Amino acid sequence: MNEKNNLKSVAKSTFNETAVDDGFLILMFRNDESVAQNVAKDIDSSFIQFHFCIKGGTKFVFNQGRYSLDIHEENSLLLYNPQRELPIDLEVEPNSWIVSILISIKKFHGLFSEEADYISFLSGDNKDKKYYKDGVITPSMAIVLNQLINYSLNSSIKQLYFKGKAYELLSLYFNRSEDADVEQCPFLVDEANVIKIRKAKDIIVLRMAEPPTLQELADEIGLNIKKLKEGFKQIYGDSVFSFLFDYKMEVARKLLEAGDDNVNEVGHKVGYSTSSHFIAAFKKKYGTTPKKYVMSLG
Repeated sequence: MNEKNNLKSVAKSTFNETAVDDGFLILMFRNDESVAQNVAKDIDSSFIQFHFCIKGGTKFVFNQGRYSLDIHEENSLLLYNPQRELPIDLEVEPNSWIVSILISIKKFHGLFSEEADYISFLSGDNKDKKYYKDGVITPSMAIVLNQLINYSLNSSIKQLYFKGKAYELLSLYFNRSEDADVEQCPFLVDEANVIKIRKAKDIIVLRMAEPPTLQELADEIGLNIKKLKEGFKQIYGDSVFSFLFDYKMEVARKLLEAGDDNVNEVGHKVGYSTSSHFIAAFKKKYGTTPKKYVMSLG
């Protein structure tokens, strides 16, 4: 495994680069400082770049600072330009975490083979064109990204673990439901509705312990239930309550890791009136009980 820290390590900040396969790299940068940090790396033009901002914000700088793109918390950015190199030049904001997957076009094609027709930038007409796409990190993707950045298992299995998680992340990134063609969806054309759906997400996250019903949520954001359900699925790739379940379980996992609350208290904080219901939900999500999970952290 080719693993190196090719940047100066700064107190409270970590940069990690791991080669998981030929033409397949994972870069992770945690800036836990109160000031912005810069990350730079030369990238061959044959690489497709996937950047995921888990926390905070990051600015991508191009052409020696003549052009920049912002990527905000819970958002992703896909970059590919076979005509010219796109070196990574990032300005990572204070208290920000970013994970990047770099994969050569050759290896990427090999993953999808003939099944890649629906990935627009791989189609025959586009294969030599530059491509840029931003998107939203779904709860499922957020869990994988957090597992990568908080990796604490034995170093001997790191390459295998990272490889599996990188493939899982790419499969979630390109997953799309059979009945939802985002490219053609007229719903998303209406920016006002997108804002309402994002507001709905903020409401259920804020009130996760006592979430509103679908009807109450629809009334609060000013959309009918049908548009709420369709729009939420389009933007976040999941139903409202499936998203909320994933979010609650992720919060619960972090609370357990912090160690300030017992299992019962964590359950209450994420909205379970009895510890047995919380334990069952946690086990359904992670395949283990909260108590065993805490013990495994030891």
